[in-house]
Amino acid sequence: MMDEIIKSLSMNLECIDYKLKESQYVFTVASIEKGVVCPYCNNPSSKVHSLYQREIQDLPIQDRQVILLINTRKMFCTNMECSHKTFAEKFDFVDSHGKKTKRLVSKILTTSTKLSSVSASVLLKSNSVKVCKSSICDLLKKNAIHCG
Repeated sequence: MMDEIIKSLSMNLECIDYKLKESQYVFTVASIEKGVVCPYCNNPSSKVHSLYQREIQDLPIQDRQVILLINTRKMFCTNMECSHKTFAEKFDFVDSHGKKTKRLVSKILTTSTKLSSVSASVLLKSNSVKVCKSSICDLLKKNAIHCG
């Protein structure tokens, strides 16, 4: 069941562990891909430099906040002509440096275009989405073209 939830984000992820806390589901996930393509030169690499964990918020489940702890690989680029020696693994369901999945951002934007940022923040928090009014304003500015 839990793996199905993770596969809804990406078929290239697997659920390694999950915990139920008071008001949160915390999933630890990792990519099952053998190699990662360098975003700078498109050269595939399977040479791992290091690992780190990203914390990403996703849509709530059963009135509980969902946190994804994504084991992310930093890779060596093996192309000697590439301008970058290392790069981080990217995931389609979250923007680079993003803290929320794209589907959660979409929910926040949909809610926020109909309410003030303060009211939207209160409503979203009551629905187990942790987001402050300043983050809502930032998302609205960043995505103004998509909000109509």
